[in-house]
Amino acid sequence: MDRHLFRRGLALAALVGLAATTGASTATADAPPPAQTRLAATIDGVLADGRLAGAQAGVVVVDTVTGQTLYNRNGDRRLVPASNTKLLTSTAAMEILGADHRFGTDVRAAGQRRGPVLRGDLYLRGTGDPTMLAKDYDELAAKVAASGVRLVTGGLVADDTWFDDRRLGADWAWDDESAYYAAQVSALTVAPDTDYDAGNVIVTATPGATAGARPAISMTPDNGYVRIENHATTVASGDDTISFERRHGTNTIVVTGQLPVGGDASSDWIPVWEPTGLAADVFRRALAAHGVRVLGRTDLSRATPADATPLASHRSMTLAELLVPFLKLSNNGHAEVLTKSIGRAVSNEGSWPAGIAGIAGYAKSVGVDTATIRQVDGSGLSRQDLVPPAEFTDLLAAAAREPWFQPWYAALPIAGNPDRFVGGTLRNRMRNTPAANNVHGKTGSLTGVSSLSGYATDADGHLLVFSILMNNYVNTSVTGLQDAIAVALASYSGSAPAGGTARLAPRTATPTAPAAPDGLECSWVKPIAC
Repeated sequence: MDRHLFRRGLALAALVGLAATTGASTATADAPPPAQTRLAATIDGVLADGRLAGAQAGVVVVDTVTGQTLYNRNGDRRLVPASNTKLLTSTAAMEILGADHRFGTDVRAAGQRRGPVLRGDLYLRGTGDPTMLAKDYDELAAKVAASGVRLVTGGLVADDTWFDDRRLGADWAWDDESAYYAAQVSALTVAPDTDYDAGNVIVTATPGATAGARPAISMTPDNGYVRIENHATTVASGDDTISFERRHGTNTIVVTGQLPVGGDASSDWIPVWEPTGLAADVFRRALAAHGVRVLGRTDLSRATPADATPLASHRSMTLAELLVPFLKLSNNGHAEVLTKSIGRAVSNEGSWPAGIAGIAGYAKSVGVDTATIRQVDGSGLSRQDLVPPAEFTDLLAAAAREPWFQPWYAALPIAGNPDRFVGGTLRNRMRNTPAANNVHGKTGSLTGVSSLSGYATDADGHLLVFSILMNNYVNTSVTGLQDAIAVALASYSGSAPAGGTARLAPRTATPTAPAAPDGLECSWVKPIAC
């Protein structure tokens, strides 16, 4: 059904129901009820805050029970959504790939097999699994050894051709290139830990025993692919000023700064240049550890022959399970892998254009006006992405009717819940308010961009959908304004007595979990991480 006809139908149904209940005339029914008027005044007051002076803000709130729009300020204005873009990507992935979708990573042999000798090449073939850890490559290597192969006369071919070879998204900032959240995208990769930030290594500096000594540097996963250039020093006392930076176009990570004697180790997550090569290096080392010798070099440029013999395989967790680290921690890499996987599913092309087309197809099918949207990546890291808040609320309302809604809804960050894999990027926000353990929402942030879109259950038990997009502010943070709106929604009652008012978030709530430095969103600072 056309989205606008659907909206008008819901509005007419709500109007008829209101008239039947109150016996009011059509003219009276057109006027907002007092509770809605008070809610609008509350949100207007929040948006009048000086932090938004000269900025742009769009806010839309819709009651999914009645279909009524409770509030609309600039709902049709295209704004940069940042990571709210992941709402489009994740819903389309659930519909197109399915909640039970799993990524596969396989090892195959091409050539003649004579006892323990493979006269040919060994192929490591990926389909985008962002959850592959060093231990998973070790298990694959163990299976190869168990198959009886002990010597490969050819080389190791790392096949990442399930996706195209475009590693970075459109308009990703150059100065984000060395940031963990802008890791290169490949169909064959490895993650350092169970946050599954694929394509990154964790670099750790541990202070030396005496002043003047170089800190000890280690990496996870252990590899020979990344080179460390250590210019850091240990000092008798002082602050931790350690910095890790990868040189452009290389896999040389330069470590500078200082650590005090007896101080804590310092770590950072650093994306590698060409993640396929890191995965191949980790796997090749695992093969050697299991007694499988590969004589030839590692090749990153060939596809697996169709007649290659399967030797080992690994299957990832399901998409429904992956949604938790993806949405709770706002993992950009997961969004891009899913986008290219959607492209593979709908047009047999693992690219951003094919994936974006697939996402738009799903969104349009549920009533989102895709003609008003521009999406160029899956994560929202690009400032080319533009979405009106009203299209997010249409998407959220439609998602609530999908059979896969419950696991997707549960995977969204939950306000005020201190558990990192429950509260996610909202775990330090709206604590001790009516929104705590109530509001499920997707956060988003870029410099001068902040967003929060999701669901709030109001005081009447109605599920409200909302989208708050804020652009072009110059203050350090406007998340407190979003929180105030979300708390007001969680407190809202359409039948509140005259004079009642929506409750606002406390202005000076103190989180009990680590928070990011002022002006930085927690998802930008990996060691703190929400």
